[in-house]
Amino acid sequence: MIRTLSCAVSLACVAAGICSAQKSAFVQPWGQFDGKAVFLYTLKNSSGAEVRITNYGGTIAFINVKDGSGKFGDVVLGFTQLSGYTAKNNTSYFGATIGRYANRIGHGTFKLDGKTFNIPQNENGNTLHGGTRGFDKRVWDATSVPSAGNPSLTLHRVSPDGEEGFPGNLDVTVRFSWSDSNELKVEYTATTDKNTVLNLANHSYFNLSGPGSGTILDDSIQIPADHYTPVTKDLIPTGEIAPVAGTPFDFQKMTKIGARINDNNQQLKFANGYDQNFVLNRSGDGLQLAARVEDSKSGRVLEVSTDQPGVQFYTGNFLNGTVTGIGGVYKFRSALCLETQHFPDSPNHPNFPSTELKPGEKFASTTVYKFSTK
Repeated sequence: MIRTLSCAVSLACVAAGICSAQKSAFVQPWGQFDGKAVFLYTLKNSSGAEVRITNYGGTIAFINVKDGSGKFGDVVLGFTQLSGYTAKNNTSYFGATIGRYANRIGHGTFKLDGKTFNIPQNENGNTLHGGTRGFDKRVWDATSVPSAGNPSLTLHRVSPDGEEGFPGNLDVTVRFSWSDSNELKVEYTATTDKNTVLNLANHSYFNLSGPGSGTILDDSIQIPADHYTPVTKDLIPTGEIAPVAGTPFDFQKMTKIGARINDNNQQLKFANGYDQNFVLNRSGDGLQLAARVEDSKSGRVLEVSTDQPGVQFYTGNFLNGTVTGIGGVYKFRSALCLETQHFPDSPNHPNFPSTELKPGEKFASTTVYKFSTK
């Protein structure tokens, strides 16, 4: 059953932290996981565009926006039921909040304050997206916070000291808000009681023509980055920060994704496509453009802005047709990810921006996904 919550009159809505004055939201019971209740929350703006998010994994399950002809449609890969996300064959982190450390850590090990930490190795002897059971496989709590006029959902959890091998009790909040201009703002904050490492990201898979509509190779993308971080065959950064000029990784001008994806390039062969971190051309703090994607079929445009130093551009190279979700079978290169982040394996590369978080400090970061049409 779906309940409609009018925020102007419902104290329960405010207490749940899912909406604000003169806005409405929907909350739907969505089952249980680990004995905890799971819900699906819908944030709807004045135009009727909506985002659905579940507190299982802090996962964006559905984004419904208009195409160039004014027709609404979903633009992210996901599932209609919780069982799709918890299924053993779902190893793709569809829409999830990733932590404690997004992306990869080489050999599942890092040193901090002279001590070596070992974390679960869940991909080719390395750690991917926080280990065996990262933030994407946890049930988060909804909390109440003041809002700024847009429907919003705030999720919170405490990752205990030693969870997946990471030090410190980490107190994490992720706030999602949805504006009338179709901007999905994701705000991350975190504190710790011990020195730790932290890298938070969202792992939504975008297909601006809709899930199941084919590959994203004809989409065009611009990434304002004149450097990237090359990887080994196991997709672990080498530590080099290399120029994109003269390579298939130069997206400083709008370029079709498929234009060079099959080039005879060792980095592309390692990843079977694009799965590298781009070093964004930043000047100062605050939100800056990380990527712009244009889809000629639907006329939809996605702009991603962030205050993070990097973005992982991933072309769905591990999607292999074994998972069926909204829109049908999820096939090879049928979606793209733009994971705003600090760099992968940063704890093992002193020349990368630090991901250390210390007691008394507060991690705060924002990413915005804006949807429009050409």
